[in-house]
Amino acid sequence: MRECEEGPEAVVATTAHAVAPAPAVSSRDRVARSILDHGPSSAADLAVRLGLTQAAVRRHLDALLASGLVTAREQKVYGHRGRGRPAKVFLLTDSGRDAFYQAYDQLAADALRFLADSVGGGDAGKEALAAFARSRLARDAERYRAALGDRGEATPTEVLAGALTSDGYAATVRRAPLGEQLCQHHCPVAHIAEQFPQFCEAETEVFSQLLGTHVQRLATIAHGDGVCTTFVPASASVPTDPHDSDPHVSGRNPV
Repeated sequence: MRECEEGPEAVVATTAHAVAPAPAVSSRDRVARSILDHGPSSAADLAVRLGLTQAAVRRHLDALLASGLVTAREQKVYGHRGRGRPAKVFLLTDSGRDAFYQAYDQLAADALRFLADSVGGGDAGKEALAAFARSRLARDAERYRAALGDRGEATPTEVLAGALTSDGYAATVRRAPLGEQLCQHHCPVAHIAEQFPQFCEAETEVFSQLLGTHVQRLATIAHGDGVCTTFVPASASVPTDPHDSDPHVSGRNPV
């Protein structure tokens, strides 16, 4: 089974050379940080979120594009499409993400290691990390479950992809033999998940619970793949209670 490939809807490659980001107090840095926190964003989204004019946001985006810290793609439109060209959304490139990850990820990694060591390390430490990862995802899972309860004609996987995109994962769905592939083109915690596989494992468990079926993780960004890919069989359904289903996790790459 093929994994998700980075197509037109994925991050557009850039040939520009990355440079150091603007000072932390600048509006340009706030624009980049907002994209990091919220995922693919239009100029209008950023203007509202940051209290800036769209003209000011576009100037910052032009500078970030020129420096290779941000890239752009057309916004995906579901359902009826109006007249005119589709709006563009902006995403951080690997260079743009790395500019933020160095400090924040190190702090998070140190805290997680302290958590594991505080309970004795070893298997106890791994279980403590897994419990933390599950707890962190539980809040998001409740929101995703609510969205799945009112999904209209969309498949459960498509609704889940929409909810994940709202949280910055730039998720899409592709048809596959015997099911669907849930593709996450961005992972806000990829650098942490590289060191702590419990985060990817907990996420896969949540997907299984939400979709009411065995799911198979085929690839992850944390493992070095271009896209996080999860296979969802065609029999996916939404359970009335997450405790009614027994989540199964498998695949070559739970991290």
